[in-house]
Amino acid sequence: MSLQVEKLEKNMAKLTIEVSAEDLEKAIQNAYKKQRNRISLPGFRKGKVPRQMIEKMYGAEIFYDDAANELIPKAYSEAYEESGLEIVSQPEIDVVQIEKGRPFIFTAEVATKPEVTLGEYKGLEVEKISNRVTQKEVDAKVQEEADKNARTIVVEGRPVQDKDEVILDFEGFVDGEAFEGGKGENHPLTIGSGSFIPGFEEQLIGAEAEQEIEVKVTFPEDYHAEALKGKDAVFKCTVHEIKAKEVPEIDDEFAAEVSEFDTLEEYKADLKAKIKEQKTKEGKAKQEDQAVEKAVENASLDIPPAMLDTQVRQMADDFKRRMQSQGLTVEQYFQFTGMTEEKMTEEMKAEAQKRIKTRLVLEAVVKAENIEVSDERLDEELKKMAEAYRMEADKFKEFMGEREMKQVKEDIAVQEAITFLVDNAVEK
Repeated sequence: MSLQVEKLEKNMAKLTIEVSAEDLEKAIQNAYKKQRNRISLPGFRKGKVPRQMIEKMYGAEIFYDDAANELIPKAYSEAYEESGLEIVSQPEIDVVQIEKGRPFIFTAEVATKPEVTLGEYKGLEVEKISNRVTQKEVDAKVQEEADKNARTIVVEGRPVQDKDEVILDFEGFVDGEAFEGGKGENHPLTIGSGSFIPGFEEQLIGAEAEQEIEVKVTFPEDYHAEALKGKDAVFKCTVHEIKAKEVPEIDDEFAAEVSEFDTLEEYKADLKAKIKEQKTKEGKAKQEDQAVEKAVENASLDIPPAMLDTQVRQMADDFKRRMQSQGLTVEQYFQFTGMTEEKMTEEMKAEAQKRIKTRLVLEAVVKAENIEVSDERLDEELKKMAEAYRMEADKFKEFMGEREMKQVKEDIAVQEAITFLVDNAVEK
C-alpha cells in the first residue's frame, strides 16, 4: 500500500491510497469464490462455472464491488495510522481506479482536528461559592423527612379540609342529563391534587361525611371529550370517608427513628453538614461550568462540517440506544412526540458544536500547561471504573485495549484542565 496526503481547506484532508495489483487480484478471486455458488451458466453445474467464463459473460467488473469492499477497510486503516493525521470524521470514500492488472486506487476525504487558538483562560471570573446554611433550610429538611414518615388516618367529626384524601361517589349532569364517563363510586381523591376538573376539588372543602353536595363546574374548552368542551355541569357528590396525614412530632424520638442519631440536635447538625457539603459540590460544579464556558468563548477554532456531522450521528445513535433500553424504538418515539429524524438531527447540531468546541479547547489547555497524567492517577481512575463494573482492577485492565487506555488518560487530563481553570480563576 502507498499513500499520498493532500491538505485541503477548512481542516480537511484527502488521502490517496494505492493497493497493489496483486492484492486486487487476490480480492477479485475471493469475490469470485464468494459469488460462484449464486451464478449459473448453461453447461456448467452451479458453483462450478470458471471465473473466466463469468467475466466473459457479465464483464470483469462483476466482482469489483466485493473486491473493493474487502480491500478498503484494511487499506484505509493502514493509511490512517501512516498519515499521522488526527482524523475526526468518518471518511468519504471515492474509488478512482479499479481494473484487473492495475493497482486499486481510492481516496478518503476526512476532517482533521482543528487548531485551537486559546484566548484568555487564566484569571477568569467565576461566582464565589456560598455554602452557608440557614436554620430555615435545616428545619425545612427536617419537615420534609417528617412528611415522608406521615401516616394516613381516617378522621371523624370534621368536614373535608385541603390536602385531605376522600373516598367519594359522584355523578355528573349536563342540562339535567347524566353523561357517559361522569359517574364514579368509592373513588379516592386528594384535595388540591388537580386530578379533577378545575374548581371541582375546592368545592368539596367543607363537605360533611355522608351528606350529598352539588359541585358546579365548567368543562375546559380543550377538554378531551368533544361533547363536553365548554359545557356547564353539576356533579352530585357524597363523601364516604375523610382521611388526613398525621405527621409525627419532631423530637428526639423522631430523630432516632429516621437517622442514626439519638437526639434531634445531633440529627439537625448532621443535616446541616450534608446541606453544606451539597452546596459546596454544586458551587464547585457551577464554577467549573462558568470557567469552561468563558475559556471556550475566548478561544477561536474552525470546526469542519464533517466533524460536526460525525458528532451528531454519534449523539443520534446514543439516543436510539437509550430509547431501546426503555423498550421503545426511535420510530415509536417519533410517532408519540411528532418529532422527525431530520428535526432531531437539526436540534442536536448546537449541542454537538458545543461539545466539540469545549473538548478541543480543554485539550488545548492541557497542551499549553503541559498537564500530564501520572500512572498512579490512571490506576486510581481505572480502579473506580472497575468497581463500577464490579470487576477486579487487574482483570479490568486486561480488557482495556491500548486505544481505550489512551482515551481514559486523555479524559483525565481534560478533567485536570477544568480544575486548572477553576484554580486560576478569580472569585467575584
